[in-house]
This record gives sequence, C-alpha cells and structure tokens, in this order.
Amino acid sequence: MFYMADMTPLANLNPPMFGRAFKAERRALGKTQQEIADAARCRRQTIADLEAGRNVSLHTVFAALAALGKGLLIVDARPDLDRLHLLADPDDES
Repeated sequence: MFYMADMTPLANLNPPMFGRAFKAERRALGKTQQEIADAARCRRQTIADLEAGRNVSLHTVFAALAALGKGLLIVDARPDLDRLHLLADPDDES
C-alpha cells in the first residue's frame, strides 16, 4: 500500500497501483504467488498478471484478496487539500 508522509493510506487509483500494493501485502505476509493462486483457485500466472496491473476478473481479485485475509474498502480518492503537496514531494512536510 502507498502512504502519505503522515502514514495515511493512499487510494489505489489504477490497476498498476493496486497490483503493486497487492504484491507488497503478499510479500509482507510471506506468501508466494502459487500459494495465493491455489487459495484463489486460479493459475499462478493470473496472480502475476494481477500484480502487474493487467486485466483479471473481479472475482479473481476478490478471491486473491481473501487469500491474503484482506478485503476491499471504497474510499474517497480525492486528497485532502491541506496535504496535496505531499503527493508531489512526500519528504516535504512543511
């Protein structure tokens, strides 16, 4: 998952961002693509495709998230104006 400087999670706004966040979560849990694929009842290549931001079915996304013990939350993707500058330079906390 991507975070702002204050550790507020950023919304995954596109498939590549979601894929990178998914991969980071999978790795943090010490799971392999094959383990997730087995639990989600799909091919390992499908999990690789998901992590690469390629098109996979919504059912596969939910099954893969469940295999990680994760869910989906719909959040406002618009950044708070007071913290908008952090998106451009996350190291700048002024």
